[in-house]
Amino acid sequence: MDSKTIYALSTVAGKSGVAIIRISGSKAFSVFEKMTDIPVDILQSRKMYYTKIFNPVSRETLDNCLVVGFKSPNSFTGEDTVEINCHGSKAVIKSILEALSEITDFRMAEAGEFSRRSFYNGKMDLTEADGLADLIDAETALQQKIALQQMGGTLFNLYAKWREDLLNILSYVEAYIDFPDEDIPQNIVFKLQNSVFKLSSAIKSHIKDNSLDEKMRNGFKVVISGPTNAGKSSLINALAKRNVAIVSDIAGTTRDAIECYIDIKGYPVIFSDTAGLRDAKDEIEKIGIEIAKQKIAGADFNIFMFDPQTDSPDIFSESIKESDNNCLLVANKCDKLSEEQKRKYKKEGITLISAKNNIGLQNLTDTIAEFLSNRYDVNKAHLITRHRYKECLTDCIRNLDNFNLQKNIELAAEDIRLACRAIGKITGQVEVSEILDKIFGNFCIGK
Repeated sequence: MDSKTIYALSTVAGKSGVAIIRISGSKAFSVFEKMTDIPVDILQSRKMYYTKIFNPVSRETLDNCLVVGFKSPNSFTGEDTVEINCHGSKAVIKSILEALSEITDFRMAEAGEFSRRSFYNGKMDLTEADGLADLIDAETALQQKIALQQMGGTLFNLYAKWREDLLNILSYVEAYIDFPDEDIPQNIVFKLQNSVFKLSSAIKSHIKDNSLDEKMRNGFKVVISGPTNAGKSSLINALAKRNVAIVSDIAGTTRDAIECYIDIKGYPVIFSDTAGLRDAKDEIEKIGIEIAKQKIAGADFNIFMFDPQTDSPDIFSESIKESDNNCLLVANKCDKLSEEQKRKYKKEGITLISAKNNIGLQNLTDTIAEFLSNRYDVNKAHLITRHRYKECLTDCIRNLDNFNLQKNIELAAEDIRLACRAIGKITGQVEVSEILDKIFGNFCIGK
């Protein structure tokens, strides 16, 4: 990380009422001196000033703005920071960014560089940085809630405690490395082995009970499958409230999987409309059917849908056995059934809908939301939202399970040291330059 002062547009690019340009670095406050008429000696941190913004070379007026400064370390990055609140026209934004480029030792920020500097300056750890990225990308209320929870330090506090416990264990083990001729007292051996076992068990439980992986960020996969002309495309169109898929009476119209993102009670859900399952002769349709089978196998939840006028729910008997209770049988076109038929299907636990007439869709989405809430408890305080966390924790467990004081004590110490490093990679409490580019490179410019 170089020492130059960086700047970037922090709001969405394009036309808007107001835009914010952020400047951070040791020379950030020179913006007041070079681009405004406000005397630097009267400046107060965190106070908004209404002023004209000038080009620092030509002194041409660029805009009338509100400008605020944050003195180090009380800023987002921990450095001196200035934010210019200007009008959001493309011309104004471009002229101010070009003007900033003319100031010595100023340069445009790279993707995620403001957050990266915040990390380096101890303003946030890597889990909080991930939470910030998730908050920026949040599209549902639950995504927002989980991101704010992670930004609040819940994961960091847990992992920091585990790391501290490991350091304590390591201090005991390393103390005996200096005295190779002395046997470790049996009570100390038991204490250390027990501490490692308890810590390993706690981490295993954490992975098992709290893992959302990438699902809350990328969406839960719900696949709609069934025979041709069951109304799968009509259902996904009705759920999306727009024409996502082509609806036709011609069997085999849907050949590839069609996906649609929908917010269901805060859960981000990706619905997939798949090719009708049948013995097809057309080679392209066969490929579509094979894709459908792959989607079914990888789904978080399956909707097995049929037309009760032409098919029986028995056609899904094998699929239901393989579904691990993550499926729902749905009879479409229920408006064409008699009351006796409806009672029969309801008794069998089959959900009745009419995608064309918008009947039973609320019940269907409620059932999906209930399944997700039962399977994935988003109200827990320590949710694992990144696959990277699970990989590091799994690595930590592997080293803890290798720990044994019956072997060479230097090797036992190395097991604990590696376990400690694995947890540190999550929070950034060890040297993790190899993963920083991956984390902060996904941020937008200006954040």
